[in-house]
Amino acid sequence: MSSLTDRKNAAISRGVAMTTQIYAERAENAEIWDKNGKRYIDFAAGIAVVNTGHRHPRIVEAVRAQLDRFTHTCHQVVPYENYVSLAERLNALVPGDFPKKTVFATTGAEAVENAIKIARYHTRRPGVISFAGGFHGRTFMGMALTGKVQPYKAGFGPMMPDIWHLPFPNPLHGVSAEDSMKALHQLFKADLEPARVAAIIVEPVQGEGGFYEAPASFMAELRSLCDAHGMLLIADEVQTGFARTGKLFAMQHHDVEADLVTMAKGLGGGLPISAVTGRAEVMDAPHPGGLGGTYAGNPLAVAAAHAVLDVIEDEGLCERATRLGNRLKQRLAGIRDAVPDIVDIRGPGFMNAVEFNLPGTDSPAPDFAARVREEALARGLILLTCGVHGNVIRFLAPLTIPDPVFEEALDVLEASLIAARG
Repeated sequence: MSSLTDRKNAAISRGVAMTTQIYAERAENAEIWDKNGKRYIDFAAGIAVVNTGHRHPRIVEAVRAQLDRFTHTCHQVVPYENYVSLAERLNALVPGDFPKKTVFATTGAEAVENAIKIARYHTRRPGVISFAGGFHGRTFMGMALTGKVQPYKAGFGPMMPDIWHLPFPNPLHGVSAEDSMKALHQLFKADLEPARVAAIIVEPVQGEGGFYEAPASFMAELRSLCDAHGMLLIADEVQTGFARTGKLFAMQHHDVEADLVTMAKGLGGGLPISAVTGRAEVMDAPHPGGLGGTYAGNPLAVAAAHAVLDVIEDEGLCERATRLGNRLKQRLAGIRDAVPDIVDIRGPGFMNAVEFNLPGTDSPAPDFAARVREEALARGLILLTCGVHGNVIRFLAPLTIPDPVFEEALDVLEASLIAARG
């Protein structure tokens, strides 16, 4: 009989990459069991999707209750109340002391696409500025905005026009916030008049790019620049949202208000839903029918999202994210002498990362990061790498992970780091 991997290779496009060859059979909170019954501790959470853990009982209950009522009508054909009430909740929760409105979609890439559509319609301008290392999806607009060629852009032909990239502040790699702003002003002098720019889109903490946090001063400068030139500021909170960084939204760390906020991943607790929330007058710019989608704001996913927001508040997951992240960073700092490959430990809340260089050099060490991931997987801990150089391991365990399981995972992580040194 063919293995599942053989069947996958025969049936599924090779363009769908797989980090592991684990085939999930069941999952509970921060643990996954594969088809062979082997248990794994999940430090990926579906890439920051199940912040509230796999199969949180309140989310399961909410979805089951909605299943008993109806599963789909298409809100644009026969609307439903929980769509409206979720929009009301997000309008109140998303940072910004101004009237807001929301539109729902299905994926993070769709949320980004809609944010760009809205920004262009409102401003009547085509240009969009994004940043090197940023990730905004795999659609053509998402690829164009994404600041990483491999594996996202390579071979797919011309990107969408009028997208401009700037260096993201990254002192570890020699780019200061001042350098980024100088590059922006140089762009305006050499290539792009500000009056042609609809929006600047930025991740408050870069996700796929390596978990680099934008300095508060940099975000404030972007806000001032947008105000001066009539551009919109879009915060891509697809990976940073919903308690991951110790706040409901990462923009709350910067005390800066975006005009539009994109979100997905953690909002649905495992069900596909995304949203754009922003200034009411901006969100109302497109004509009726210009936004939407058949599955946008599916009632099952909306029910899950309501439960996610309840769980985050009732279980204090923002505060728990900070406690977990501090403990993880403390543990990594404690073994730094034994693992000289570690060049940086960072990240707000429980959106943390460790970066590796060849010891004593400025050269990234992607091979070491890969060995750590493989060693951890063999010991039953699922990790993800990231970063433009592939030399970063990111930590995205559910915020609901039980303390004993968390401590077990830290022991496995430490053992894996030591073993990866050979």
